[in-house]
Amino acid sequence: MPEVERHFATVWESVADEVGDDIAVVQGATRRTWTELDDRAARLAAALVAAGVAPGTAVAQYLYNSPEYLETTFAAFKVRAVPVNVNYRYLDDELLHLLEDSEARVMVFHASLGDRVARVLPRARHLRLAVEVDDVGTGTDGATVDGAVGYEALLATHDPAPRIARSADDLAMTYTGGTTGLPKGVMSKVGNGVDATLSSTPVLLGQPPVTDPAGAAGLARVLADADARLVGLPACPLMHATGLSIGAIPALSVGGTVALLAGRGLDVDELWDLVDREGVMALTVVGDAFARPMLRGLREGPPRSLASLRAILSSGAMFSTEVKQGLLDHLPDGAYVLDFIASTEGTMGTSISVRDRPAPTGHFTPSAGVKVFDEHDREVVPGSGQGGIVAVPGAIPVGYFKDPAKTARTFREVDGVTYSFPGDWATVGADGSLTLLGRGSQCINTGGEKVFPEEVEEAIKRLPTVDDALVFGVPDERFGQRVVAVVSAAPGAPALDVDALVADLRAHLSAYKVPRSVVLVDEVPRAPNGKADYPGARARFEAAG
Repeated sequence: MPEVERHFATVWESVADEVGDDIAVVQGATRRTWTELDDRAARLAAALVAAGVAPGTAVAQYLYNSPEYLETTFAAFKVRAVPVNVNYRYLDDELLHLLEDSEARVMVFHASLGDRVARVLPRARHLRLAVEVDDVGTGTDGATVDGAVGYEALLATHDPAPRIARSADDLAMTYTGGTTGLPKGVMSKVGNGVDATLSSTPVLLGQPPVTDPAGAAGLARVLADADARLVGLPACPLMHATGLSIGAIPALSVGGTVALLAGRGLDVDELWDLVDREGVMALTVVGDAFARPMLRGLREGPPRSLASLRAILSSGAMFSTEVKQGLLDHLPDGAYVLDFIASTEGTMGTSISVRDRPAPTGHFTPSAGVKVFDEHDREVVPGSGQGGIVAVPGAIPVGYFKDPAKTARTFREVDGVTYSFPGDWATVGADGSLTLLGRGSQCINTGGEKVFPEEVEEAIKRLPTVDDALVFGVPDERFGQRVVAVVSAAPGAPALDVDALVADLRAHLSAYKVPRSVVLVDEVPRAPNGKADYPGARARFEAAG
């Protein structure tokens, strides 16, 4: 068997050679085989090289979920370039910042975002090629933005790029905004991503881990012959690490199919229809923001088979016990929910929930070597009840692009071991398990007491009349900060009674954790990936007076 490098492009090329006639990507009426995916990515790769893209060059993806998103990722990897995710909600200045910060030479964008692109192009100093994907039905292969070229026309005018040798040390980069500050590019080695994907994905399919990338194509053939190919559905945006790295890349790396929603928002009827129609095995979401409406759709909508669904995977936001149990009640026997405590900077742990045994909210088994340290880098004693910051060793990211100071703060050595400190706080149980407290950057200090918003948010969301909630601190003359919340009512539920809500919280939380003010809103603000929009929540709180 020929050598296969620890590189996604090389793995996917070997898979395409093995199962070329099988379907790689589905979205609406579009169905692309592995041969087509490889050919289109290779043609785009040739266009990237013609535009001056070299190893290490950033290629920006200002795209909604689409086959073109995956083709652009594949094409960039083919030429050892760095695909860069761009939040499709970004407006002019935000878009320009990311293009300038990443030094992107190429941007691929959807035509429906073209008004922003048109205003930014003249100011993007590094950009040499803007490629427009038609999602507005122009019926042409050209572009509507001056200075851009049409995606299909570009592919048609280039022959496929030849395959090349690559390195496991080539970089991937994910821009993460967190909840404060400007987005930063988190750099990681492609080979580490390949290792993690091939060691874990086959297990979902009842197969042993693949320890040699050359085995990926062989596994793809075995699965195809057994009619057991992995069909993955990332319900969250591909521009979010959860959607791409947990939802799409695992399916591609074992010769499976990535099924994409055709709509731009979360339409739960479309989602469950797609699960049954395409035989989805793994469904990827971002916590309760996706899972709650999905559960509501199962309870209130038409009957579903869901016979193919083996796993619901989640990362990036709290996934409550009650919602996990509700979903598992509708899933086939043996199905499970796999919840990751993870960030772009590292995977800290996992929890597995099965029917009648849902994992407690925020409770995880730590990944190998993970430790919890206090503010003085002393390891937290299991069972002590003391909170500390989670530290991840091993194949962690290289650092932040062009930010050595932040790199030094996040990736640092303790007792001779280099750890990633993503910023999450947790306690350690006597059995070594982790209970997540929340992100340290959002911790509220009220009268010297630490309050982690996620704990209070989950307590609020347990109420049957509540749909969603965000909790944060605001300045307080006496206590430094006071705890407040914005809350939305569950659809069809009676009007929320704030006094009753607060009284219920007092029965479950220490008094200092209970919000002193609660503002009711029609919808709690969240990003399209389901993550909390705390600045938006603050703005709504302040607007309420």
